Amino acid sequence: MTHLSPAEPPLLEVLSASKRYGSRSHPVRALSGVSLQLWRGERLGVVGESGSGKSTLARLLVALEMPEAGDIRFKGKSIVGRSRRELEELHRSVQMVFQDPFGTLDPRLRVAESVAEPLRALKIGGDLGRRVEELLEAVGMPAGSGRRYPHQLSGGQRQRVAIARALAPSPEVLIADEAVSALDVAVRAQVLNLIASLVERFGLSMLFISHDMAVIRHVCTRVLVLFRGEVVEEGPTEQVFRQPSHPYTAALISSVPTLGGRIQEPKAPDWEGGPGATGADQIP
Repeated sequence: MTHLSPAEPPLLEVLSASKRYGSRSHPVRALSGVSLQLWRGERLGVVGESGSGKSTLARLLVALEMPEAGDIRFKGKSIVGRSRRELEELHRSVQMVFQDPFGTLDPRLRVAESVAEPLRALKIGGDLGRRVEELLEAVGMPAGSGRRYPHQLSGGQRQRVAIARALAPSPEVLIADEAVSALDVAVRAQVLNLIASLVERFGLSMLFISHDMAVIRHVCTRVLVLFRGEVVEEGPTEQVFRQPSHPYTAALISSVPTLGGRIQEPKAPDWEGGPGATGADQIP
């Protein structure tokens, strides 16, 4: 699905964003001049191996961190340098599902309390109990699960609760950061299908981050490929799969398992710095 109007700004936009970590004497580059646009109603995939800068990008998009250079915009307005109060609209409208649901959910809170937590934090009124019940039902949790604690749930159930929690404020954008990579293969397919159906049901825009091209192909209409903190390719998902223009993209595609096969690590192609290289470059 494409955006509604050429005149309408992207919901989320990254303009030449760069980010480094480490000390001044040994800086480590996580992102270098990255740009992207997420349009209303779109499902954009960001793919790259561990260390390519994917999670750093996600953290910038929800203002958990700020870029050192470049800009991040929500509905055409910069979020860089804004106060916590000024970022309330972003936090209400852009929600993230993390890789580790156990780390996302407070072990001291029952499931219903965890799902209601963002509603209270954002001062969203109404019948919270009913809202929580509807959300847990929407993600396929059994009746009565709101009274349980996270440790009493399976990994797939915990991720369903994390998804319900992200949907609680009725966001416009859902960011999924390796949201199924920690799950068993059978459960992974169930959760992927759940996310796709919820995005369609609630009319969400989605940015789906993964190291797995097969997952990206399943849920995303457009894909952006990150390698060592830089965008090396982007385009419609099927077009990129049919005709990858960068050898790194081709290597990622070659790692997609065939029917009955196991996922293999991508083989390093015949070019400098194959996909086995670290994504966080130490800057000379």
